[in-house]
Amino acid sequence: MDSPLVTVLVPAVLAVIMLGLGLSLTIGDFRRMADHPRTVAVALGCQLVLLPAVCFGLVLAFGLAAAPAVGMMLLAASPGGTMANLYSHLFGGDVALNITLTAINSVLAVFTLPIVVNLSVAYFDAGDGGPVGLQFTKTVQVFAIVLIPVAVGMTIRARRREFAERAERPVKLLCLVILAGIILAALLAERANIGGYLADVGPVAALFSVVSLATGYAAARLARAGHAQAVAVCMEIGMHNTSLALTVALSPSLLASTEIAVPSAVYAILMYFTAGAAGLLLNRFAVARREPGVPGPAAPLA
Repeated sequence: MDSPLVTVLVPAVLAVIMLGLGLSLTIGDFRRMADHPRTVAVALGCQLVLLPAVCFGLVLAFGLAAAPAVGMMLLAASPGGTMANLYSHLFGGDVALNITLTAINSVLAVFTLPIVVNLSVAYFDAGDGGPVGLQFTKTVQVFAIVLIPVAVGMTIRARRREFAERAERPVKLLCLVILAGIILAALLAERANIGGYLADVGPVAALFSVVSLATGYAAARLARAGHAQAVAVCMEIGMHNTSLALTVALSPSLLASTEIAVPSAVYAILMYFTAGAAGLLLNRFAVARREPGVPGPAAPLA
């Protein structure tokens, strides 16, 4: 995965994905956190502190090797992905809250993700074969491929709203197709070891996905959030941005490690099933408890 094509393509795909995110955001999305301050604070606390700690415990409990362990920690440090918005919509969540959390998390991750990755590399001694980690220059690159495209997308939306709305979905679909190809290429590059990776990483990734989803919903309800807001938090912190994690892991100018990328590739597949199951169970639970304003799974977005 060290070819010039990947060197350019992987960061470029993430940049376009983040541009697509920016096309869906406005300044009001950042201000909206004032509408649900306690829920936002709890969600961010889970995302930035609790989940990395839980992931660290799982990695130690399962005894993962250094590279997959760092890959899991990289995944845990990644913010919610844009698919969380779609799943929240499908299962009756507060999509406006999702957008707010995605916007804030994406900004904060630029600073928190390098810290988690560097601490993980140091702890698991994953850099024996060469310099691994996100030093200052690499952190600047993460900043450039995350925040700058978001800012550009927000600017386009502010000035040409109709164009932004038309372009948002095609941009996301194109990038997801290309990213799927990159994941496939990464897995093929490690096909001789993929069975061992799945055996080692699969159970940890699946359990981490379930714990993330459950933590999001439970923590939001403990903060006295309504069902719709709790579903939004569940999906936001339960569906991590695997695009960002894969870019950081695969890009030769960042971590340049297929082994570190494997947990994110495995999780990228598993989370669609675990999040879907969680959404169905939460809706049934809410209906059984007669929660007010609980829509069906195909409810229209307000």
